[in-house]
Amino acid sequence: MKSLPHRILQALDRFNAAHPWDHNAHYHRWILRQLPDRFGSALDVGSGTGDLARLLATRADEVHGVDSDPVIVSQASALTPGPTAVSFTVADALTGIPAGPHDAITCVATLHHLPFTEALDTFRSRLAPGGTLVVVGLYRPRTATDHLLGAAAVLPNVALGWLKNRGRAAAPPTSMTARTRPADMAFSDIAAQAHTLLPGARLRRRLFWRYTLIWRRP
Repeated sequence: MKSLPHRILQALDRFNAAHPWDHNAHYHRWILRQLPDRFGSALDVGSGTGDLARLLATRADEVHGVDSDPVIVSQASALTPGPTAVSFTVADALTGIPAGPHDAITCVATLHHLPFTEALDTFRSRLAPGGTLVVVGLYRPRTATDHLLGAAAVLPNVALGWLKNRGRAAAPPTSMTARTRPADMAFSDIAAQAHTLLPGARLRRRLFWRYTLIWRRP
């Protein structure tokens, strides 16, 4: 017999499949609030269909979006109006990103696809003095706090899925067509390694099974 938590998770998966909404895009406006009103260069690592990159272009003089998936990079370019100061490149997130330096680097739901410490070290090296790194990432829940926060997200998740889809079944938005994989690092390990590499970084668990990291380069 399946346990009650397992049945709840299965029901949630069925609901999300019928009423999908982008948990990563939920944090895009929050990301903008961590950045100056105007700045020079922005780099979005794992840019997907380009939604965040286009938002960054409302603040930045130039935005570079990098993703390893050529299909989704093509979609991002097609969705971006010609006059927008955004470019998209198919490249490896560690070896192919523009050298910069960049005033802002963003990375949403991508860091768990990469070697963690190597990726943070690369981002740090591409960030301009005074620049800001903003990460929205996934972690593997292991502690009671992790599971309680996950449980607290269930009802808001259902409410937002219902409201965004007006109570109707819908296909996933284009932004949710990117390749996915589960996270394998616990939040405590993420925080410990991040603080070693990026002294002064601020990390928090968030709703909807995400964490955030903010670091400003001295």
